[in-house]
Amino acid sequence: MMGVIHSTIYSAQDALSTVAEKYLHLLPRVPYPKWTLLAVLTSVIYISRQVSAYRNFTRFLPPGPRGLPIVGNLFQLNLDAWHTFAEWKEQYGPLVHISVAGQSILIMNTHKVTADLLDRRGPIYSDRPRFIVASEILTGGLLLVFAQYNDIWRRMRRAGHEGLNKTVSADFYPFQQREAVYLVDGMLKDPKLWNQEIGRATASMVFSAVYDKPPIISAQDPQITRANEFIARLSDAAFPGAYYVEFFTWMKYLPSSIAKWKCDAEEWFRKDSEVFEGLFLEVQDRVKNGEVRPSFAANLIRDSDKYGLSDRESAWLAASLYTAGSETTAGVLNWFMLAMVLYSDVQKKIQEELDAVVGRDRAPSFVDREHLPYLQATVRETLRWNPVGLPHQLTQDDWYDGYFIPKGTICVPNVWSMNRDVEVYGLDASKFNPRRFLDEEGQLKPALADTKDGHMSYGFGRRLCIGRHVANNSLFIDIACILWAANIGPVHDSQGKPMTPIASDIINDGIVVRPSPFDCSITPRFPEVKIVLAQSKESVGSY
Repeated sequence: MMGVIHSTIYSAQDALSTVAEKYLHLLPRVPYPKWTLLAVLTSVIYISRQVSAYRNFTRFLPPGPRGLPIVGNLFQLNLDAWHTFAEWKEQYGPLVHISVAGQSILIMNTHKVTADLLDRRGPIYSDRPRFIVASEILTGGLLLVFAQYNDIWRRMRRAGHEGLNKTVSADFYPFQQREAVYLVDGMLKDPKLWNQEIGRATASMVFSAVYDKPPIISAQDPQITRANEFIARLSDAAFPGAYYVEFFTWMKYLPSSIAKWKCDAEEWFRKDSEVFEGLFLEVQDRVKNGEVRPSFAANLIRDSDKYGLSDRESAWLAASLYTAGSETTAGVLNWFMLAMVLYSDVQKKIQEELDAVVGRDRAPSFVDREHLPYLQATVRETLRWNPVGLPHQLTQDDWYDGYFIPKGTICVPNVWSMNRDVEVYGLDASKFNPRRFLDEEGQLKPALADTKDGHMSYGFGRRLCIGRHVANNSLFIDIACILWAANIGPVHDSQGKPMTPIASDIINDGIVVRPSPFDCSITPRFPEVKIVLAQSKESVGSY
């Protein structure tokens, strides 16, 4: 996430390029280098405009920390800047304005402010910061999460929303039930590889739901490797400083023959497009042959006339859901596993509820859902506990509560802080406690105002996660099956002392924030677990 925020320093370069293109033809024929005069002229015009704008509007900007000349607040940001944002909230309030190399950034710190701007004024707050390599070249502007707010994005967004809404998401229950059973079976067979098993199971489920493909059996499957490599390329490309073109935007127009970075990105786009289009066209052929089975791609193909998407656009939309869906769900389950190691009382409470509702002679299923309020609350709490948000970008000047917010401002929802607001969630907001989502009778409370399911982790406005219903379903059945079958705890060192992981140790790859790798103990809860799991595997379908 912070890689995205840091990259906002590149946006200031667009203004320089625009001025250069406008005034280049006015330069006289002079004996000294033309580009020297251009640089001086561009700088003078740009600086004068910035000074004028600053004088007119600086007194109306929201409050924020003072920065340094030219670079602004750049050196006050880092990879875990949400902690810094939380400190600024206490000092400056719900809206904090900073500047990074001339790029205006607005940090939103409360549920109300964020909902007022990103939800209620969604049409002008739904753009993304520009990523020339990661978004425009490497993914052709077709990766939904990073794509600019334009007509293609709107059509893709509509198709994704309608193809994964709450009603349609129930079609994927069989895939999710199957993967949950095989997930816990694999974790019990080799507890040391629990993290890899989560990655395999989440990728397999999304792969089946999107493309109606057979289950992925191994964490070393080439399909998982390919998806991981794609995400790694994307993360590397979005990292600040990775490419000079993000600073000097005119470099985008260099011929590929003399710009290896551009040639490589274009080649990866071609290769990835071939893979994603191949997966999509396979489903298209099955639909034409009358093989009607539930999948997102099949639904998209049947309704293709409604959305007006080309095969390539449809293929990249499906790929966006596959790559993002598997990665984010796996990250959330990592946080769940950490919580179970650290909060054994919560684990015990969930298992008591499972024993009372499900018993021990069968595995949990979706029919149990309404009778498991504490487990549903645990899903919400897992999503609330340690998320961060992606930034939006404002497409026109705006005013809010007497403050001026200039066009082009990067708008950062401080999700981590909002989800830990003690005024909303109580003094124990930093702890893992599903009870906060239950009423006095132990039933789920209605969602808090200006939240989705009581938290802010699925995004906002027109950038709200379109796969959230599928994700919620996966998290429910995965958590239910894991805790029905297994006890989770810390591992012990040679002296028998528990080796407890630290919740604040994280990995931030710019796409998903997850806990640093840790070991845990995973053991069967009761002797019949393996027998019942074997029976469940037969009922959900073998691999």
